[in-house]
Amino acid sequence: MSAATNSPKNYLAVAIALAAMFALGAFARDRNWVPTRWLSTVAQSSEDQADDEHGSEEEHAADEHAEHAEHDEHAEHDDHAEEAMLELSAEAQANLGLTPEFLQPLTTSTFVRTVTVPAMVVERPGRTLLPVSTCLTGVITKVEAVTGEAVKPGELLFQLRLTHEDLVNSQKEFLKTVGDLEVELKELARIESASQSGALPAKILLERQYAVAKLRASLTSQREALRLHGLSTAQVDRIEQERRLLTELRIYAPLRDGHVHEGELQLSGGSPIRPAAYETPVPGEPPLEPVDDELVLVMKSLRVHVGDTVSTGDQLCVLADYSELYLEGQAFETDAAAIADAKGKNWRATAVLEHAGSEQRVTDLEIAFLASEIDPAARTLPFFVTLKNELLEDSQQEEERRFVTWRFRPGQRMQLEVPVEEWKDQLVLPVAAVVKEGPDSFIFEHHGDHVDRIAIHERYRDRNTVVVANDGAVHPGDVVALKGAHQMQLALKNKAGGGVDAHHHHDH
Repeated sequence: MSAATNSPKNYLAVAIALAAMFALGAFARDRNWVPTRWLSTVAQSSEDQADDEHGSEEEHAADEHAEHAEHDEHAEHDDHAEEAMLELSAEAQANLGLTPEFLQPLTTSTFVRTVTVPAMVVERPGRTLLPVSTCLTGVITKVEAVTGEAVKPGELLFQLRLTHEDLVNSQKEFLKTVGDLEVELKELARIESASQSGALPAKILLERQYAVAKLRASLTSQREALRLHGLSTAQVDRIEQERRLLTELRIYAPLRDGHVHEGELQLSGGSPIRPAAYETPVPGEPPLEPVDDELVLVMKSLRVHVGDTVSTGDQLCVLADYSELYLEGQAFETDAAAIADAKGKNWRATAVLEHAGSEQRVTDLEIAFLASEIDPAARTLPFFVTLKNELLEDSQQEEERRFVTWRFRPGQRMQLEVPVEEWKDQLVLPVAAVVKEGPDSFIFEHHGDHVDRIAIHERYRDRNTVVVANDGAVHPGDVVALKGAHQMQLALKNKAGGGVDAHHHHDH
């Protein structure tokens, strides 16, 4: 039986109704009158009143329960909103690094999917290393540069005293012919003067003219022979003008392409002659490249010392031009086609260098070429990316020796990111803006003094970025935190762990 049926009010109403019925019955019995219709009406009225009171009690209880349930629903919704909201003071935002730079509205952009492969800095074949050899036999009398020193094109490297017999004999013959020609020219001038006066016959004049022509022809062949020995036109002219033999060989640092003569000879007792490539070109000869003042060559290895005897073709040193290198990437067989396609589309690669716990990124690197063969042992395809180098330090030390430090060095290992696919109109965030909690992923929307945690669907993730599905969870224009997601998630978990159960005060 319900509480409404046992109510004192109901008992009182029934008692009054029954008393009235008994009194009326006694009165009617005395007068032989029975108002049955009135009695039934009174009884029905009493029962209706009881039923109405009982119904109102049940309706009141139902309304109270519905109101209680609605309150619980609102309280649960408010609790969920409270759990996903984190208040941040100005100091907390500063600690998280949430400066205006890292609080940006979401925008759509083109996302480039990349593949990451291991890579190593290597020398450019035929370009980085410049061997320097001697073109004649001699004895080293001076070494100007030391191992590791930086030199510029045109700087003196070595000086040799010549012991090359063929060169010495060729110069002697050349100087003898020059002297004979000079004597014949003087004799020819005298005979021409005498022939005009009729003192000598014309036959003698003609013989002298033939002799001069033969000496000129011999001088031309000897001049070319000296050039074949490695002498420049300017040097041969100086031999002719100064009448001295070349007894010293001076070897200078070559130009970038190495087309300058590796050795230039000096006249005995004469002033130094710079290589022809660094002087005014000889009329009739093709112009030579100017000196590249910004080019820095490093003495990688020095192979001779003062007093060493060297023969024609011996290597004296190896210079290195580190201003431009290659990154050799090792692409897996499955990625080879995608990398070849990226080169065809002229997409640029990015090198990632880890240093002291941080990453250094070098962007906009051109893919130079792909190897023609796959490594049979590693099953990888080598490919090469052009890497421009830069000087970190350029110092002048004792004895005016110059030493430099390059940013990239052969043998360094890096990671190479090569673009292989483009996705248009994507919501792209840095990895630091997204936190994973089991199967869920969240970002934090910024609202001045607090942030709201938003559940999102990750479409793609790599080591640097996350592509967020544009499914309505977030919208372009929403201001989100681009870093500190992990710390804010921990703060929310600590906040939830220390709170009180929101439903503990309800009785159902």
